[in-house]
Amino acid sequence: MTSTTISNTQNERRGLHLLENRNVLGAIFLLPAAVILLLFLTYPLGLGVWLGFTDTQIGREGVFVGLENYEYLWSDSVFWLSVFNTVLYTVVASALKFALGLWLALILNERLPFKAFFRAIVLLPWVVPTVLSAIAFWWIYDAQFSILSWSLMKLGIIDSPINFLGDPTLARASVIAANVWRGIPFVAITLLAGLQTIPPSLYEAAMLDGANSWQRLRHVTLPMLTPIIAVVMTFSVLFTFTDFQLIYVLTRGGPVNATHLMATLSFQRAIPGGHLGEGAAIAIAMIPFLLSAILFSYFGLQRRKWQQGGRD
Repeated sequence: MTSTTISNTQNERRGLHLLENRNVLGAIFLLPAAVILLLFLTYPLGLGVWLGFTDTQIGREGVFVGLENYEYLWSDSVFWLSVFNTVLYTVVASALKFALGLWLALILNERLPFKAFFRAIVLLPWVVPTVLSAIAFWWIYDAQFSILSWSLMKLGIIDSPINFLGDPTLARASVIAANVWRGIPFVAITLLAGLQTIPPSLYEAAMLDGANSWQRLRHVTLPMLTPIIAVVMTFSVLFTFTDFQLIYVLTRGGPVNATHLMATLSFQRAIPGGHLGEGAAIAIAMIPFLLSAILFSYFGLQRRKWQQGGRD
């Protein structure tokens, strides 16, 4: 046998050995998705970062201006109001979605009649397109024809219709309520899937030790759900923080910028306002908040090793 033949045989064996390696095989299958992500995510992100350092406007190519856009935003009261609105909107809506979603998941995890039907109903707010949900809430909150105001007037609670979207405080509460209604199904169904993976023997052991329902929730359910809670709340925070459609259809940032989020303000400055560089700078300013949510998920997932008897 010649040296060339031996070399080819060894190369074939090495190739087969690599294909049998699960890590190498997984990387090969992930390669097409990675290429797509690089093309459709990395390039827009890089372009946005570059535009944030220029004075580009619609119809006019910009020049590099360094940190000028960010210096302007630092002294822009509307920008800081949008930051406050975004943080308030995200924190309150995410907390309510978690509390109500967990409560709903615990109910659906019980042995109820027509349980499959109720689970399907719970998903409806999530599967309905966001714009349609926003239009429905726009009618619910209408200053003159609101069904909510009409019901309260019929019950004798109020004397005149409530201008839900005309008052700054009520407008903030209204958009948060709409976001919570839409986001609860995602949290509830995901936590429900996690609840069904908890061994019943753990609850039986806790009951034998005399634990009541609250103690079982605190010492069994929540610790076992920690990895899933970390993931679902990270996605919930990301979806809420970057919410655009719901706010834009309901209020377009009004009244007096009371409901402007960073995402809607970025769009308003970049597209209708024509200042692409300034809009890009606002969008890039969202990245530290989003990275914080991702880090929260990462450190939350480390609890899984502890639950399996390993070390953190």
